[in-house]
Amino acid sequence: MSVVVLEPGLQTTVQDAGRFGLRGVGVVPGGAADAFALRAANALVGNAPGEAALEMTLTGASLRFEQDVLVALCGADMDARAGSGPPLPRWRPVLLRSGTALRIRAARTGVRAYLAVAGGFAVPAVLGSRSAHVRAQLPGFAGRALRAGDRLPLGAPSAAAAALHARLAAGAAREAPFAAAPWALAPGARPRYAEHPAVRAVRGREAERFEAVSLEAFFAAPYKLTPQSDRMGCRLEGPRLALRESLEMRSEAAVPGTVQVPPHGQPIALLADAQTTGGYPRIAHIAAVDLPLLAQTRPGATVRFVEITHAEAQALYIRQELELRRIAAAVRMRANG
Repeated sequence: MSVVVLEPGLQTTVQDAGRFGLRGVGVVPGGAADAFALRAANALVGNAPGEAALEMTLTGASLRFEQDVLVALCGADMDARAGSGPPLPRWRPVLLRSGTALRIRAARTGVRAYLAVAGGFAVPAVLGSRSAHVRAQLPGFAGRALRAGDRLPLGAPSAAAAALHARLAAGAAREAPFAAAPWALAPGARPRYAEHPAVRAVRGREAERFEAVSLEAFFAAPYKLTPQSDRMGCRLEGPRLALRESLEMRSEAAVPGTVQVPPHGQPIALLADAQTTGGYPRIAHIAAVDLPLLAQTRPGATVRFVEITHAEAQALYIRQELELRRIAAAVRMRANG
């Protein structure tokens, strides 16, 4: 079973949950920039949480499915059409018919959309992950973004996916290009995506080394994303952040969510492909539950950072993890009647 790429879009890669346990030798985890959208899409088609899906940036891909397959599209608001039919519903399971050409267009809002298929994209795993890291030329698919003509193999669907597939097929007209489930992930269960988001963050290890006015400005003033932002990090423009006194640091661990401040005083918020170490002072660390908000913010938009405590960040993370597990359990229940 496979999917053929007709048009790749601007930057479409295979991404899963990432490769872990290798930061000590300089290998970044990578994986989906919007981890919530990936996990939600996988849950909706009965996959394991970290199964490989397609991450599409700003413009979507056009794909031809060579067999009936269960899919889910989550994340950025990209218009998707199966043949000449109506728009494909987002945030819900959809059964696509064999031979269907799915065309996913430019994002109306957000940056990255995720297309999961039942069974996942079964490209070879390297260092424990199927995620593409284009800078390091690690697979995904041949260590690069997809190209027209690429053929992506699919894995075997789970028992829950097979059951849901059968239920949708039984209730749909054979000539229809797709059949959507009558239920979807509720808007209230999704991240608080916004054009100009408020992103919650805790103080970083070197926060108190910054001038009081700079620390106050960071948690009050808007910062604009520059066009140089990418999967490695968001470069921000706003009030200049200054240290109380010069500081020489050894390189220390840097992870997605870390907000570093180089000598020019403009912060950089690290994302999925962040380097493993850094030597700039860390003014803040973004709460894990709000990293998807930053991953879906476009260059030119602004973001505000809202200070929370470590305890609040941990409580938010636990609440989101429970919600994602509840979603997966609810899909299994619906699949089995």
